[in-house]
Amino acid sequence: MKKVAFYTLGCKVNQYETEAMGEIFEKAGYEIVNSESNADVYVINTCTVTNLGDRKSRQFIRRAKRENPNAIIAVVGCYSQTAPEEVSAIEGVNIVLGTNDRKKIVEYVEKAQEENDIINAVGNIMEIQEFEEMTIGEVKGKTRAFLKIQEGCNQYCTYCIIPYARGPIRSRKLEDIVREVRRLADNGFKEVVLTGIHVASYGKDLKNTSLLDVIYGVHEVEGIERIRLSSIEPTIMTEEFIIELLKMKKVCQHFHLSLQSGCDETLKRMNRKYTTSEYKKIVDRLRKYMPEVSITTDIMVGFPGETEEEFENTMKFVQEIGFSQIHVFKYSPRRGTPAAKFENQVPSKIKNIRSEKLINLAKESLISYNKKFVSTIRGVLFEIESNDMKGYYEGLTDNYIRVLCKAKKNLEGKLLKVELEKISGEVVIGKLVSEI
Repeated sequence: MKKVAFYTLGCKVNQYETEAMGEIFEKAGYEIVNSESNADVYVINTCTVTNLGDRKSRQFIRRAKRENPNAIIAVVGCYSQTAPEEVSAIEGVNIVLGTNDRKKIVEYVEKAQEENDIINAVGNIMEIQEFEEMTIGEVKGKTRAFLKIQEGCNQYCTYCIIPYARGPIRSRKLEDIVREVRRLADNGFKEVVLTGIHVASYGKDLKNTSLLDVIYGVHEVEGIERIRLSSIEPTIMTEEFIIELLKMKKVCQHFHLSLQSGCDETLKRMNRKYTTSEYKKIVDRLRKYMPEVSITTDIMVGFPGETEEEFENTMKFVQEIGFSQIHVFKYSPRRGTPAAKFENQVPSKIKNIRSEKLINLAKESLISYNKKFVSTIRGVLFEIESNDMKGYYEGLTDNYIRVLCKAKKNLEGKLLKVELEKISGEVVIGKLVSEI
């Protein structure tokens, strides 16, 4: 049996697409092996959000070729889509495939096995109008299923290459989404995370279908007990939208509202579609209807022109909002984006200092949020046995608190009531309340 190995970089959408491509290979008779194993085919699903993603992709290509000099190397995803000639020039690459036509991956592999030439199958993503349907029948070794419902982005933030890598917005058909959720429920999954490139834009290219319709559709599926939204544009959180969410008890009280900066001048240069005042009103609105809601976010430091004063404004805004978690990352110039040509690029040394300061503040904010829930009872969906604490199992509450619980029986995949007892670093130690 031929073997295929996957190496996936980047976002949850990439992880979903890797799972889907894996099933295509399995149906064609391939065995999926670990990315560090010897394989006949290596598929590198790339990310190009930062320079680091590009570099990691190139490193793995070289490593795979050393592992098996005769292997077929297929490089797919965002890096391939935005720089196909650059990827084609990397020694050892056989197939270059972008962010569409992934369903044909096995066909391209078989073609590459017969031909000596490099296959460049990257098309013009800006011309693609329909969602590429790639389904997952069985997600292995997971308790939460990430479900891709949407593709593309029309926002064009000045720092971001993704609209050029993923193309215009395309929404998945509601009936296809519900069909896959039913299949996931049949496989024992209790939580579904709705994900995409710009989830808030779902339905804008469809007639009479909205993101709320999707959430309602998933909510009706028996066996699914939790629905979580992945990163979402804050402006979708109108009062009407929140009130509708409250009608659906399976919707988790956790929203990842992308911020990027807590300074209005920086947000304007980024071409973000809100001010800090508008963002705060959205958060206040959510907390009015959901007092225990967890607000997580992404913040970029060192965007071109970010002065010390602008950075301090971000720090103050973070303290004012009180996020439960923050993903902090440093600005990285992306070729082809307006921001790459902006003046006043911030030196790496300053980016590193600002990143460290914000990460430390984020840790304080996380602990402060978690402390509010000590001595309360929450449902925890357990995912894995802890690597660090023997006999403990790790899981998440609906409001995204990571909990560790001691148990003699395997808790993986179980949704159980837990009393949150004490803070331990960035997690909370709990005690089982419900019977296993």
